[in-house]
Amino acid sequence: MKYNFIVLGVLSILMSGCSSETQSVLEITRFKPKSTTNIQTFNELDAKVEENFTSKQNGFIRRQSAMDANGEYVVVVYWNTMEDAAASMKKFMADESVAEYASMIDASTMKMARYNIEVPFKADDSKFIEIMSYMVQPGMDMASFNKTNKKVETGFTAKQKGFVQRITGVSEEGEQVVAVYWDNKEHSDAALQPFMQNEISKEFMSMMDQSTMQMGRYQTLDVLNTNTMEISNKDKAVALLNSFNTGDQTPISYINPEKYIQHNLSVGDGLEGFGEVMKHAPPQGFKANVVRAFEDGDYVVTHTEYDFFGPKAGFDVFRFEDGKIVEHWDNLLEVQPPNPSGRTQFDGATEFSDLDKTEDNKKVIRGFIENVIINHENDKLTTYINPEKYIQHNPAVADGLDGFGAAMKYFAENGLVMEYTQLHKVLGKGNFVLAMSEGKFGKGEHTSFYDLFRLENGQIVEHWDVISPIPPQSEWKNENGKF
Repeated sequence: MKYNFIVLGVLSILMSGCSSETQSVLEITRFKPKSTTNIQTFNELDAKVEENFTSKQNGFIRRQSAMDANGEYVVVVYWNTMEDAAASMKKFMADESVAEYASMIDASTMKMARYNIEVPFKADDSKFIEIMSYMVQPGMDMASFNKTNKKVETGFTAKQKGFVQRITGVSEEGEQVVAVYWDNKEHSDAALQPFMQNEISKEFMSMMDQSTMQMGRYQTLDVLNTNTMEISNKDKAVALLNSFNTGDQTPISYINPEKYIQHNLSVGDGLEGFGEVMKHAPPQGFKANVVRAFEDGDYVVTHTEYDFFGPKAGFDVFRFEDGKIVEHWDNLLEVQPPNPSGRTQFDGATEFSDLDKTEDNKKVIRGFIENVIINHENDKLTTYINPEKYIQHNPAVADGLDGFGAAMKYFAENGLVMEYTQLHKVLGKGNFVLAMSEGKFGKGEHTSFYDLFRLENGQIVEHWDVISPIPPQSEWKNENGKF
């Protein structure tokens, strides 16, 4: 059974281990960190949680954390008994030492299950883990299934180069699990295709209910931490914004001092302009809560709740060269009350998915802006927007196409305009895409439109925006233009 509750999920993460000759419970937790999490910091906290909390709990045996290519984490924990795991869970509830770590996890992605096992863990030196969970076909003869399950190991997996150990188990609800440990990812990769073509494996797979199967392949954190010497551009951008909260001067070094092109027209160019703004900070300083963040090539996009000369919603775009920030765009708007559907400028989905569809989703948004918004091809509206599900975070607009239509009607009846004239940039990651556009708004004021969209199955299902006037050129503090 899988649980999506933050308490259950985080607790399963907090188990540490050492070698032992006996164990009876395998606990597996899968999750993703929040998009704004600094992965390097998270990995460091993972080790501290293990050292300071879980290694001190009764009944722990072994713990290992790993991550797959899509950024999903798995924490594999071995316990003596189910009672030991439950007891540790209760202790965790009152322990403040794990709070920072837990706060970095996206609770909506959390999945946890426990399995009874019959063999002791002996894969201390493994660096790569394959985990497959599933239910067997209804009516399956379990004696036959267990025999075939064992044949997979003896007839194929154990014969492969780099194999360390294969552990199988079953939950109280009947879900099966297979955890295969390898000495490195390369040997696991080499065995994957032959496994799929092996007759014993095919027989084994035919006994599974394919609709319930979940497969993950994970590199252990000790290997990742050793191989990752440089933090990502996304982490650098988030750290720079978080420095407003901490006062840490280190992230300033992520800005190229010789080349920093500023497109906020109220700020001077270069590091000097950035420093001038900071000198005028109020006594309590500036604050920044980054809600969403992603990379697209050399660009990083952040969606942030600011206290920046008052509460504001903002989108920032940073361009990097050789690991340094060399260019910056943004759009800011005062924080508004919830919209007619009760939604704010910040709430809503945060999980990134469909990473293989990034370019397709960017094409959808480009088409929507250019065809529907700029060229007014309204007959194509439902091609781009899901007519059954359209969640709106614009402060003045309600959910759904009805809300969109009512807003347009209000503008028309009151002599107001919302006119997009040029699409400047489209940046995205998976199901999230940001469009940066220019046009006119309200009484015809020259305006910058930043629109963030979330897509499902090639259609828009959620929207956030920041609409900000472009000041006259006589008021600009740099000559770089808004876009």
